[in-house]
Amino acid sequence: MSTYYQIFGGKINVVSADPSNPIKGQVWFNTATPALKYQAATTTGTWATGGNMGTTREALAGAGTQTAGLAFGGFITATTNSTEEYDGTSWTAGGNLATARQNLAGAGTQTSGLAFGGFTTFPTVTAATEEYNGTSWTGGGNLGTARSRLAGSGTQTSALGSTGYTTVNVANTEEYDGTSWTAGGNVANARRQLAGCGTQTAGLIFGGYTGTPSALTEEYDGTSWTGGGNLNAAKYVLGGAGTQTAGLGFGGYIDGVGNQAATEEYNGTSWALSGNLNTARNSLSGCGTQTAGLAFGGNTYPGPAVPSTEEYSPAGLAVTKTVSAT
Repeated sequence: MSTYYQIFGGKINVVSADPSNPIKGQVWFNTATPALKYQAATTTGTWATGGNMGTTREALAGAGTQTAGLAFGGFITATTNSTEEYDGTSWTAGGNLATARQNLAGAGTQTSGLAFGGFTTFPTVTAATEEYNGTSWTGGGNLGTARSRLAGSGTQTSALGSTGYTTVNVANTEEYDGTSWTAGGNVANARRQLAGCGTQTAGLIFGGYTGTPSALTEEYDGTSWTGGGNLNAAKYVLGGAGTQTAGLGFGGYIDGVGNQAATEEYNGTSWALSGNLNTARNSLSGCGTQTAGLAFGGNTYPGPAVPSTEEYSPAGLAVTKTVSAT
């Protein structure tokens, strides 16, 4: 049998502590452990634990990035108007929404956010839109169709609100210009409790509930919706982040199966499974990108709501592995 030296032309370093900055493929023996170790790369995306939210809630909305996130509305023990801001480590209280609501949609950034739609008190839906400046919310133009459980994406001055629920699922899409909403192209498949991401002219919606859980994906070009690749599993009340060609879907619920931890990445054509959330949950929210996503809040039905925050990193990150003798 060939030795390591014969194969690689060098010997394994013997050290008393792991190297501070090993390179991929580097191998060493740590005498303090003791263990044979090597530097590799992750093969799937991974979720790391972030700081818990200050208020445990579900059915909330989000906006922003992994290091500058925004969470607002939702349900605690009642519908809430609470807002929180994330700095990449911890959440702090922001200015309250004027209209407390749950099952709403969000868009924009931490300093230029947008909240729209939702339930005020079930089953009363609202058309109210509010704009956040990093400190406080002010009223914007109302949606043309009051609704809840809709998908949101885009920015404060160029947002997209898609499908959702009045007393039935609706197919309406609306576009916001920073002042008012106007009608866009209808979705092909009306549904509620779906996720969305992307921009007003390159939007993405996926999952949801049509009467049964849905795996459907649709892509928006600023005028009309076309079908994209299906999710690997039909689910609803899931979280989303990213763009039309680099989307991220996570969590959710499947009837008869339960809360989901699965994460999927979209490449503009198809979805691929990636690393699971640490806490399986539904009715959560998310923001950020496919390579730096943020998931927060939600519930563990039939268990309680959770304040958990998780931060997503893509495959290919450096990781130290220990060689097992078995």
